[in-house]
Amino acid sequence: MRKVNIVFLVGLCVGALAALVVVVATPQRHVVTALGPAPVAAAGTDRSTAEVRDSPAATTSGTTTGSAAAGTAKTKPAGAGKDNTAQALASLVPDGHVSVVVYDRQDKTTVLSVDADRTYTSASLVKLMIAFQALDNGADPARVTEMLERSDDNTASDLWVTYGWGSIVDNAVRRMGLTGTHPPASPGHWGDTQITADDITKIYRYLVEEAPERDRTIILAALHHPTVHGADGIRQFFGIPDAVGPGNFAVKQGWSCCEPDHSIMLHTSGLVYDDRFIVTVLTQQPAAADYTKASAQLTAVVKNLVPLLKK
Repeated sequence: MRKVNIVFLVGLCVGALAALVVVVATPQRHVVTALGPAPVAAAGTDRSTAEVRDSPAATTSGTTTGSAAAGTAKTKPAGAGKDNTAQALASLVPDGHVSVVVYDRQDKTTVLSVDADRTYTSASLVKLMIAFQALDNGADPARVTEMLERSDDNTASDLWVTYGWGSIVDNAVRRMGLTGTHPPASPGHWGDTQITADDITKIYRYLVEEAPERDRTIILAALHHPTVHGADGIRQFFGIPDAVGPGNFAVKQGWSCCEPDHSIMLHTSGLVYDDRFIVTVLTQQPAAADYTKASAQLTAVVKNLVPLLKK
């Protein structure tokens, strides 16, 4: 009997270890978005400070600090000045938070910056960092393409584990000069990586300005050809794709929900209009909004930015 008990206990231990490996290496999935690890509560401020500079579309002036969840603000054109811009964008996500950066690569100018330093969990935007690390270390380009085009979580998990876990984020921070980005507190939950709109914009600038040509070619090709639906079945054409239309974008999207803070993280980022403008829009919305409503609100934010993107 003693021998039987020992064998039984050993079997339990081995099984527990195997289960632990599965949990760490595979992102948790959720009902609303079926994507990525459970987001941790986003750190950062609640301010919504907008900075608008000269752009080909509009010249604005003024300074302001508004509420990030200004549900009573009236929607106005995005180029109507710093006060109106921050309030207008916040009003489109009345129960949540929105951060925006628009950068004009041609004029080398930040056209718009709204609460750009607020921290969010990354969801799938961290896959941009994974892509660089994987390609630099000899990964099959087809796997990186699959991860980016279909936002494939299983591929992301494999590459995350194979090429360094949280050190992937640390390397991106050093390489790209990121200031508000940090690895996830739980190493296996890659989607809990902490990001800001300012830092995501820096990642795109690195991609088009400094990255090795081979990496740039592979990643840009994938971003120019995202599938309509992600590997998990979620439609990933919210935000930039729906706002600017076919042929005008190269994007990486992010979505996750809902524990432990009952929030939907919904992000859209990429290059638009012949890759001239870098657009980053990050949102945190209550899970009660549901995916359909949250997607519509994010798309409305980007549509409000389109006047700034006209050449």
